[in-house]
Amino acid sequence: MSYRRYVAIGDSCAEGLDDPYPDGRGFRGFADLTATRLAEVEPDLHYANLAVRGRRLDQILAEQVPVATRLRPDLVTLFGGGNDVLQGRITGLAANLDAIAGAFAGIARTTVLFTLPDLARRLPGMSWLRPRVDVLNELIIATAARHGTLLVDVREDPWAEDIRLYGADRLHLGELGHHRVAGHLLTALGVSPGDWLAPLPSAVREPVWRAVVRQWNWVRHHVTPAVHGAVRNKLIGRQPGDGFVAKRPELARLIDR
Repeated sequence: MSYRRYVAIGDSCAEGLDDPYPDGRGFRGFADLTATRLAEVEPDLHYANLAVRGRRLDQILAEQVPVATRLRPDLVTLFGGGNDVLQGRITGLAANLDAIAGAFAGIARTTVLFTLPDLARRLPGMSWLRPRVDVLNELIIATAARHGTLLVDVREDPWAEDIRLYGADRLHLGELGHHRVAGHLLTALGVSPGDWLAPLPSAVREPVWRAVVRQWNWVRHHVTPAVHGAVRNKLIGRQPGDGFVAKRPELARLIDR
């Protein structure tokens, strides 16, 4: 099945954070990777990416969905909900997911939703996140079933919790993780993912002292700044992602004639 109008909506993962292009011209991510592979099947593919880091589902519904529906896509992907979980905004998740999926009924031939992996497995001391992620995933699965959308359940990947799939902050996908998510998405769409889902080699066991140093660096360079930033934003009434805009706000061809 080929597509000609693909629109990605969502948060930092859909935007592509922690997967920079090799030439440094911005972030790539699973949506860009998927679009590139789809363009090999359908050279006339037009692609837009409306995702913005830090966005919750209610913000995606208010800011991105109206633009996405105007673009009349035949393929839509939504990767979101992580910021709702981190901010403890569980109320309203079901309604927002239902409204987003329902908005594309009769417009998009295919809508795709994604579950989230177990964040607490990679973030020591944050086991309180697990029940929230479980609630979100249950709602995503139910929404997909209710609206007949495709579901990419990333938890089925045997390497879903492998630290090598994630960036330095352990929260966002890294280059390898984005390739694997793109591989799962392409498989769901009936397109070959190439070697993007190849088994990972066995991890090399590191000395205890190196693990301790790595843990300390993670706390120092990622946890502490994130906590300070969250407190500062709350004090000044700023939302994560404020000031950022979509990287591909309009449909455009990926392959020049």
